[in-house]
This record gives sequence, C-alpha cells and structure tokens, in this order.
Amino acid sequence: MANSRGNRRRFGSVRKLPSGRFQIRYPDPVTGVMRPGEETYPTKTDAEVALTLIEADIKREQWTDPDAGKVKFGDFADKWLKERKLEETTRERYEGVLRLHIKPALGGKFISEITAARVRTWRTRLLEAGVGEPTVVKAYQLLRSIMTTAVDDELIKRNPCRIKGADVYDVPERPVLTVPEVYAVAAAIQPQWRALVLLTAFTTLRLGELAALHRRDVDLDARILWVRRNQAELGSGKLITKAPKSRAGFRPVSFPDLIVPDLERHLERHAGRGQDGLFFVGPRGGTLRRSNFRDDWTAAKAKAGVSPDIHFHDVRHTGNNIAAQNGASTRELMTRMGHSTTRAALIYQHMTSDRDRAIADKMGEAARKALGEDDDPPDASGTPVAQPE
Repeated sequence: MANSRGNRRRFGSVRKLPSGRFQIRYPDPVTGVMRPGEETYPTKTDAEVALTLIEADIKREQWTDPDAGKVKFGDFADKWLKERKLEETTRERYEGVLRLHIKPALGGKFISEITAARVRTWRTRLLEAGVGEPTVVKAYQLLRSIMTTAVDDELIKRNPCRIKGADVYDVPERPVLTVPEVYAVAAAIQPQWRALVLLTAFTTLRLGELAALHRRDVDLDARILWVRRNQAELGSGKLITKAPKSRAGFRPVSFPDLIVPDLERHLERHAGRGQDGLFFVGPRGGTLRRSNFRDDWTAAKAKAGVSPDIHFHDVRHTGNNIAAQNGASTRELMTRMGHSTTRAALIYQHMTSDRDRAIADKMGEAARKALGEDDDPPDASGTPVAQPE
C-alpha cells in the first residue's frame, strides 16, 4: 500500500486529491477490501492521525462500520418497536410518541446523522412548540432507548442522547380533598358510584384495579380486598384485563370499618351477581369505564362545592395523604399503592397484614374526627350510617 509520494505505510494509505485535500484508505477489518475514509483532511498530518485512530479502534475491536449507520431512523424505530415484547397499552403509547414527537423531526435522518447536537435541537424545539415537559421527557426516554439498541447493534459508537436531566421532570403537586370533601362528593354522586369514591380514598387503588375487582376479591369480615388484575383501556376503546405489572401489584389492601356499611349496601344494590360478578359495573350492567361516570363525577364535584380541577385520580392521592398523616411509612405507602422498584421489592415481602390493617384503622379514625367526633358518616341520602357495635 503506497501513499502519494510512493512511501509505504504499515496501515492504510494517504493520497492528495486535485482539490488539495487529503484522502485516506484502509482495509475493512471484515472484508479486507480497501475502503475510503468518510471525510477528507486539510493536511497530510491530519489524515495520518485519522488512520492511526482507525487502526487503534480496529485493534481494540471498537471500530464501527461508518456505512452501518446509514439506516433511516424511522425504519429502525419501527423495527425496534416490532421486536419488543410490550403490553398493548405501552405499545400504543410508544407508537403515539414516535408518530407525533420523534419521527417528524428525525424519522428521515440516518442513524449516524442523529448527533448529540441534533438531539438537543430536537428537544428544544419540542419545548418551544409548547409540548408539555412530561411528554418531552417520555419522548427523550424513548429516543434514548432506541439509540441504545443502535449502539448495541454496532450501527453507531455512542448514544447521542446525553442531555443531563432530560430524562426526568418535576411532578407538580396535585390537590387533595379533605375527608369531609370526599364524603360530600360521595353523597352527591350517583349511588352506584358512592362506594367507588370511598374505596379509592381509603385503599388508594387505581381506577383500573377497582374496575377489575370481583365480588370474591372483597372480604368485608376481614376488611381486605385483593388486587389480582388491572383493567386498561386503549385509545380505540378496547378494554384489556391483565395481571399487574409486577409482584408488588398483587397485594391485599385493608380498608377501615368506617366504609363497610357502604360496601355492604353496594353489594346488595349495584354489584354484579355471583362470586365472579364484578364489584363495579357500568350503568347498563357492563364493564366500568371512565366514561361511564365522567359526567356524574363532574356533576358531583359541582354539587359538593369542591374544586373543578380535582381529577378522579386525585382521590387516590387523597387516600395516600391520609395514610401518610397517620403514620404510614414511605415503604408502607408504596405497598398499599402497588408501586414496585428493585429495592422496594425486597421490602414488600416483610409487610404484614396486621400493620396494613392498623394503617386502615388510623385512616378511619382520622376520617371520623374530620367528620365530627360524635357523627356517623352520612350515606348518599344524607342520613347517618349506623355503625356496628
């Protein structure tokens, strides 16, 4: 192998182009065929340094085929998504993020063209366009995961998603209801949803977990309900009933005796029939959906005089707040709510039902105090509910 002056190099060659710039050539480590460098250089020294770096990368087995990155990001992302085993709800969410926030700017670019600078520009433009920070964070996280696979597939050397702090955002504090407000909404809403409001507040279950409850999952004597499944609704309206995402999602949750009469009344009047019947059903006896009671929830908030900004999910947050105020530790709160992390998973197995019952009892005691020391909670008609002696 000779350079433009006839000298032989140990690795590769350098030649001067008619333009005055210098071009390198080197043997492809896979095929052995001589290939030109991806760029030209202003001086011969620069070209020789580039050859030295390429040779070092090959010897360290860190060389990446420059042509490998010439794959359109949109095509690679589609393939990435197709090859992943994902829950339907997660797949739908990823497809939406790619379609709306990533592909319009990056879909037509080669993988190798997506540099750190281009990622910064893309992210900045999303924020400037008014896309919410949580959505931008999710888009960035998805892009980073896809580009990580591109690195693993040796299409690029390094992940260009390296913006410090771009994968997290501060979650704003959501409002919470007071116990009297919870009962005011429960009294104002349609009777079939009263137990839904109270159970959400005193068990902090997700709506999907409550919608998937069966009669057999609720033990009024032990004051425990068992979370065994979760219901999710796709954008198409399709309902999916699935197991919880993690072992922490399978859990017993205690509730205070304060709401037992309400649950008994619900079972008598509104729940599905038989032990396999759903605990909560829709207005026509079908499956509970958010849309089944959205209008009733809005009307009940107005009637009860609570803030219209309160979301139904905030009732779950309210219950967590009540439990925290009455001595529940962070670990215990995570267990009640079904949160799961690697660290927390080792702790969940040590939680006892007795301790969870104590948390529920304290929640009930706090609720009684908030409603009035000597008052019983009102039922849907405003009449105090008789408590068991």
